[in-house]
Amino acid sequence: MPGVLAGTTPSDPAAALRARYIALGPQLESSPIQRGLYLESVDSTRAPRGDAYAVIDFPFATVAAAFANPANWCESMILHLNVQYCRAKTSDGQPLLSAAVGKNTYQPLDDTHRINFIHKVTASTADFLAVQLLADEGPLGTRDYRIALELIALPGQRAFMHIQYSYTQGAMARYASSVYFSTTGRDKVGFTWITEEGDEPHLVRGTRGALERNTMRYYLAFEAYLRTLGSPAPQRFERSLELWFADTELTSRQLREVKHDDYIAMKRDQYQRQQTAM
Repeated sequence: MPGVLAGTTPSDPAAALRARYIALGPQLESSPIQRGLYLESVDSTRAPRGDAYAVIDFPFATVAAAFANPANWCESMILHLNVQYCRAKTSDGQPLLSAAVGKNTYQPLDDTHRINFIHKVTASTADFLAVQLLADEGPLGTRDYRIALELIALPGQRAFMHIQYSYTQGAMARYASSVYFSTTGRDKVGFTWITEEGDEPHLVRGTRGALERNTMRYYLAFEAYLRTLGSPAPQRFERSLELWFADTELTSRQLREVKHDDYIAMKRDQYQRQQTAM
């Protein structure tokens, strides 16, 4: 069964997500990444997509209230290694996120790729939430850039979360990807084991690997943010940094890019800029 946000929108997205939760039961229970988490990816020439499905130990109402607020997306997304800046604002009554993505080192904003997201709550009920960040243009000539979150309530003060990360590729993005995956990114892997004709089972590489790494980084950012909600405001961000980095180290083969102290120092500087720069 495809991801709920992919393809044709179902008439009842909440029911579709519940069906997906049931269908993924065995994969969630025996996940090699961590129990309760399942990742998948689609390497489409035109529209690559990564999906994360996770059972999270937070009440539905807590998570729904957090991510219905655009500013909270920025508080979590800045934890992602490549997100240099994120600021919530409003234009003509429409919630927007002004974001910048770039390298895994501190960059001047003029050297980053700017993305202007529309924050849209597409469904909100007592036990289902759907939120999308939509941008016409993304980095490296990508279009229809989207980060989406769906959530249903589960028994026992838990919830089932679906995160989708997708974009549409143009010629420039396809060329840039091919160069990257044949050079710097040649040995980088994702989380899905595949078997190709004549080869031993191996972790996926290339576009699918990159999609899975990015989707995982966003998921861990959302989770780290949620885990720090009970902390006093001055300590919340510092604790979320430590949690995010520690969680990425659990899958260091896929996600390790920088050292701990370098990550913490970089994010402190970026977060300070995020509070002041416009």
